[in-house]
Amino acid sequence: MNPVILSARGLEYSYPGGIVALSGLDLEVSRGRKLALLGANGCGKTTLLLHLNGTLKPSRGQVLLDGAGAGYGRQALNVWRNTVGLVLQEPDDQLFSATVEQDVSFGPLNQGLPEAVVRARVAESLETLRIAALAERPTHSLSFGQKKRVAIAGVLAMRPEVLILDEPTAGLDPQGVAHLLSALEQLCLAGTTLVFSTHDVDLAYGWADDVAILGQGLVVCQGEALATLADAERLRAAHLRTPTLLALAVALGFGGGPEDPQPPPRTPAALIARLQSAKAAPTARCPRSPHAFKA
Repeated sequence: MNPVILSARGLEYSYPGGIVALSGLDLEVSRGRKLALLGANGCGKTTLLLHLNGTLKPSRGQVLLDGAGAGYGRQALNVWRNTVGLVLQEPDDQLFSATVEQDVSFGPLNQGLPEAVVRARVAESLETLRIAALAERPTHSLSFGQKKRVAIAGVLAMRPEVLILDEPTAGLDPQGVAHLLSALEQLCLAGTTLVFSTHDVDLAYGWADDVAILGQGLVVCQGEALATLADAERLRAAHLRTPTLLALAVALGFGGGPEDPQPPPRTPAALIARLQSAKAAPTARCPRSPHAFKA
């Protein structure tokens, strides 16, 4: 099995008026991992996501799915979009059916699945996103956070191998973010590959496995989240800051190194545990022999 499920090679794309969005961009998405795309406004994040599921076609370069070039004919696009699902930043751009249940069932029905299978998938998707109680609700009566979860459920019901999300936590309150990330974490544990764009370096540091930093239509760097986000100079060049938790961990002496070889904590709970452990540790070892005591 190819460890890289989705990749971009030399993507170039310009919007009308000669506005360059992508200029020879390369990217690799590893199977079963969570990849965060970071970068300032206008760096090409959303344009890249629209290329990764075939919504936009590059003027040069190609997208590879499982190592093979993805096609833009009707049949090829259907296969591509069944494998790579896209959730837009604004849920109103994606919801159009009268009720939640009807909207979530639209995708699997278009896949030609039997009605019983569609009902089962819709029920499972609604349960996963904790919105089963909203099944009969009109979509126009939902809150922003509820609409966002319905949009994700509609893509999830199609069972994509890769789920792409454009700014998934934008506009959500802290509880909404927690519920959404919990649901997405369960998807990843079940084998779904996740790709998401965000401005939030703290979210990328605490939750992503890998990070790609974009700038001027290119992937400036890509690698494991901790190593990539520890490069303060590269972050500044991309108009990003060091994640707060990482900066705090380094200031407290938990940044990794000869004196503390453990990797920096990536969650508040992990940082608190390290602080408590350090506080409880004795400042000197108790002598274990008379000779040691005299010394």
